Amino acid sequence: MIYVILPAYNEEKALPLIFASFEKVIAQSKEEMRVVVCNDGSTDTTLDVARSYEGKLPLTILDHGVNKGLGCAMRTLMYHIVEAAQPDDVAVAMDADNTHNPGLIPAMREKINAGADVVIASRYHPDGDEVGLSRGRKFLSRGASILLAIFFHVAGARDYTCGYRMYRVAKLKEAKRIYGEDFITERNFVCMAEILIKLNKIGAKVDEVGLVLRYDLKGGPSKMRFARTIAKYLVMIWRWGIMGGLRSYFIDKNVGT
Repeated sequence: MIYVILPAYNEEKALPLIFASFEKVIAQSKEEMRVVVCNDGSTDTTLDVARSYEGKLPLTILDHGVNKGLGCAMRTLMYHIVEAAQPDDVAVAMDADNTHNPGLIPAMREKINAGADVVIASRYHPDGDEVGLSRGRKFLSRGASILLAIFFHVAGARDYTCGYRMYRVAKLKEAKRIYGEDFITERNFVCMAEILIKLNKIGAKVDEVGLVLRYDLKGGPSKMRFARTIAKYLVMIWRWGIMGGLRSYFIDKNVGT
């Protein structure tokens, strides 16, 4: 089974477009597929639009009564998959704003079949690119990935922040068992880096396929708050990278003496 998990906040225009793409992918898939949407307290008709596709798509809808942030939506979706899916299943996390091409799912599945635990649809893969993205957003995404790679090297990963990924459910179950309720703690966009770093710490094998991010197809304005997101990345690097490295150094030194 392939589960497609979609955190959605005010995506009434984009959902019909991405659902239409899913209909084609599902019709061609050799595996059974199910779409799981988490409506994160949308103030438009996102929830009604999603419900209108029940019966047309294999669809599960989870609903936050109020907006809690991307991290909480991903937490709800991931924990639902951990409980509902089998270890041999996979979960594909995508944005619900029509910027990610579902046509990459078969290629990502091949990487999982070849042994990967996480497959990133990467803008920085040789076959990847970004279309319609502002210079500021490009700088933030690229800069964040570079800094995260310096402090939290993840073998096989170039793109640390893109939300389009496929996960082996067995590895998600392992992460939930090890981290418990602390598997996903970040509330905003930084959660995507958190998930990757924590999976890497428990031995997840990471691979990539090329993604052409079509930001020109996005149905509405970006929901990312640049200043807050930058601050969150810096806090993560300080807390987990610099301070975590110092703690490990002194622990090892004391053990050695």
